[in-house]
Amino acid sequence: MPPPPIIEQQTTNKTDDLSSERGVNYTKLRDLLAGGEWKKADEETLAVMLQATSRETEGYLDIESIENFPCTDLRTIDQLWVEYSDGRFGFSVQKRIVQSVGGEPGKYDREIYLKFAERVGWLVYEKKWLVLREENWTDYPDLTFNPKAPEGHLPYLYPKMGLRVIEGYRTLLIDDSRQYLSLNTLLSRRDL
Repeated sequence: MPPPPIIEQQTTNKTDDLSSERGVNYTKLRDLLAGGEWKKADEETLAVMLQATSRETEGYLDIESIENFPCTDLRTIDQLWVEYSDGRFGFSVQKRIVQSVGGEPGKYDREIYLKFAERVGWLVYEKKWLVLREENWTDYPDLTFNPKAPEGHLPYLYPKMGLRVIEGYRTLLIDDSRQYLSLNTLLSRRDL
């Protein structure tokens, strides 16, 4: 009987594309995602996005900064999230979900926004008085920061787009139609 064939195992040293048009270092984000540190990765995502738009002082992204966000950086961030979550998280995943519930670029529709938020686990409806449904939005600390979260659950930047975080409390700067516009502006980008 001939000896069993020798099977060479090929190892791939895949290196992530950490490109940035603005000189942002995405190594920490990559390492957090690779280590499954989802909450820290979510926080780092905001930090690098603020750095890429020079909005660290403001602490949030406005419509203009979202519209002008560097394409290369947006792709880098998205690809890292998609890669390390096995396709469950990322802006492109969220974009696909918005489109699947009827979202259209640049068009505000509260019902679409609510369907999206419910689908990704940011919004839960609770029955009140047998008939009425009450919106129960998930607070940031109560999000699911693990791979069992609903598809598209992370990254969760939207309260930080048009909202300012002050000493742990969120202060509304815009109403929810503007918040959806922020979400829609980001997810309408052709580079996702």
